[in-house]
Amino acid sequence: MIRSMTAFAGSEAEIDATVYAWEIRSVNHRYLDVNIRIPDHLRTLETGFRSLITQQLKRGKIDCSLNCQRESGSSNDIHIDRHRLTALIRVMREIESEIHDSSPCSALEIMQWPGIIVERKVDPDALKDAIENLLRIAVSRIIECREREGARLADVIADRCQRFKEQVRSVRLRLPAIAEKLRLRLHSKLEEISAEVDPLRFEQEIVFLLQKMDVDEELERLTTHIVEVERVLENEDIAGRRLDFLLQELNREANTLGSKSLDRETTQACVEMKVLIEQMREQVQNIE
Repeated sequence: MIRSMTAFAGSEAEIDATVYAWEIRSVNHRYLDVNIRIPDHLRTLETGFRSLITQQLKRGKIDCSLNCQRESGSSNDIHIDRHRLTALIRVMREIESEIHDSSPCSALEIMQWPGIIVERKVDPDALKDAIENLLRIAVSRIIECREREGARLADVIADRCQRFKEQVRSVRLRLPAIAEKLRLRLHSKLEEISAEVDPLRFEQEIVFLLQKMDVDEELERLTTHIVEVERVLENEDIAGRRLDFLLQELNREANTLGSKSLDRETTQACVEMKVLIEQMREQVQNIE
């Protein structure tokens, strides 16, 4: 199934009195670019998180962040270093005895002194499985989001493919009329100058001009490429680069067709083809 590269998803759960929440944002990018932001005390787990993401996502700029929020009332996570506090108070009293007009320190000021308030150390390995499972849920959700958006993009491109094939068909149907129009135009020019021309030579010139403006090969290539685009949309998951290449080929053949055109309707059809190609290219830029 076609996937978009633009999506957002998240997951959260309470683990050991702490709420852990993953957020994943994805936008289009030529390659896979993964940026992970996690708390410092979990930094040793980053390699595993990155591996999990790269196994599931193949293209896009991925911004992934983990937020940690302790549940209110969970006071067991912090405690006072009483030895350091006692030493700090003793030093403060010695200083106060020397400075008679000193103002007393508040409890808040003492708490801000380095090392007085100590947080409980968290063992990253003990949290590894739970947080990775939570990340796995977030990744699965963003894949679902990318697939839903990809299905919408595929419908848009499929519609442009049908309209493109209609333009190719219209040009093909006009080829006999274009040849007859060229013949009549040459006859008219010769009559204007009252020139006498060998009928055999005239037919040879007609054949020569028709060969120069022959577009059967371009029409066949355009048809082949657009059918391949439809096949890729239906059968491939990681299709962005292949579709981009096919659109480049379609654009090149449409340019060649336009350069050979001697007919206003054919020229207009070529212009419409290029508009459709550009519309498809805009959508393809967002496909994984």
